[in-house]
Amino acid sequence: MLSWRTFMLNQTGAQDSDYVYVRSYEVVGNDNIPSWELLRLNTRSGHTQSVDYPGNHQVWMLDQKGEPRITTTLDKDTATINYLDPATRQWRALSTYNGYTGIGPFHPLTFGPDGMLYVVASNQQGFDALFRYDLEHNKVADQALVNLDGFDFSGKLIISKQRLLGVRVHADAEGVSWFDPEMQALQGVVNRLLPGAVNLITPPTRPETPWMLVESYSDKQPRRYLVFNTETKRLTEVGRLAPKIKPAEMGARDLHYFKARDGLTIPVWVTLPPGGANKNLPAIVLVHGGPWTRGGTWEWDAEAEFLATRGYAVIEPEFRGSTGYGNALFEAGMKQWGLKMQDDVADATRWAIAQGYADSRRICIGGASYGGYATLMGLAKDPELYKCGFEWVGVTDINLMYNPGWGYTSDATEGLKRYGMPAMIGDPVKDAEQLKATSPLLLADRIRQPLLLAYGSADVRVPLSHGVKFRDAVQVNNHQVEWVVYDEEGHGWKLPKNRIDFWSRVERFLDKNIGKN
Repeated sequence: MLSWRTFMLNQTGAQDSDYVYVRSYEVVGNDNIPSWELLRLNTRSGHTQSVDYPGNHQVWMLDQKGEPRITTTLDKDTATINYLDPATRQWRALSTYNGYTGIGPFHPLTFGPDGMLYVVASNQQGFDALFRYDLEHNKVADQALVNLDGFDFSGKLIISKQRLLGVRVHADAEGVSWFDPEMQALQGVVNRLLPGAVNLITPPTRPETPWMLVESYSDKQPRRYLVFNTETKRLTEVGRLAPKIKPAEMGARDLHYFKARDGLTIPVWVTLPPGGANKNLPAIVLVHGGPWTRGGTWEWDAEAEFLATRGYAVIEPEFRGSTGYGNALFEAGMKQWGLKMQDDVADATRWAIAQGYADSRRICIGGASYGGYATLMGLAKDPELYKCGFEWVGVTDINLMYNPGWGYTSDATEGLKRYGMPAMIGDPVKDAEQLKATSPLLLADRIRQPLLLAYGSADVRVPLSHGVKFRDAVQVNNHQVEWVVYDEEGHGWKLPKNRIDFWSRVERFLDKNIGKN
């Protein structure tokens, strides 16, 4: 038996032999940097052979024939993209980038059926786009294959019968840029059968029947999975997410934009209650975690809809540091925890009031992980805006991310703490005063609003010490603190009983403090 740390790779080659490639996880070096060893596995005998390459491997990529062609290694904070030239059987470096911020000239996406390498790189407007890469001359093509207006490219190639048919993309919602006229026409047929929804068609890689998979969803409709017969033009549903949800009872969700106080354009998602009420509502400012991730998209969102169907307007800002909306927004978030990132959340709140969505007297702030940190900072920094706050698994002090304290385990590697966190969040020595000024733990005496805190005792991303220390500090001056610990949980709630318990607590907490009427 192989180690439990062994995982399959995505491999789209001929799949006509007894061999597959798998990767095995290990932690190496003084920085405890995770590395992936690539193994060629004989599926009949169970024997493996390691693919040799020095360095700490972060990514392995197979080509269209299913053979290793790209590996990304990490040395300190420098990631190197390496290419195995099939002609010379020698590895050569294509590019380097910052392995923690991700900032660099390009990132490999995949190989096409013709052997062409496709990469994601910044276009002239400062947004990531899809490009072809010239391996002979080691350069990104001059013209992008796919640009998304106002969004970074995120997606994958759609390949069938060894032909590139299109590209799955993600702008405000998911979609497809079809290159194949027949697939474009087929998309029109499916859209007419399923109006008012995003309909994602996945053709089989090696078609043997006329069936194709369709995922269909909207902001009110959780995902449905159907099969489409290209001969009869009939759809058959095979399953759906959250089948008891009734779309007619859900609220609408839309993307808006506003100007932050320094002029930066900030996207913000707004989900409104069903039934047409959209003015002067009690509101929840829901801050996404990460923070270096994309918070929202146009789809049915369980948390936002839970709150909206209780009568609340839900405001979700894509504050600076968020990904998916251009390099300028992402890079503006460097070392801005509790500073301009927090200002963006407050500016989104004031924008929602000015637009008439939110009643300024009935606004609560909430979020998980980084969103929990922003919740506590919002209560301390902008107490006039928020009447209450609820957070789960939230960071309460940046220094605790470097050292959570005796008896607590963190999954942050030494490399992340040495190279990544100082550049993106703050250096505990060089930025000591900034980290003090932006610590909810040290600002706990300012927070007098009603507060709901929830943590998982098995959390190694944000260890329980964050919650315990903050609870003890805030309760000195605040007697409106509700505290809950879920013993079986880590960084978020996996067990249905705990999800139900937590969100039931949130519902009661909000009704008590800002009311839904």
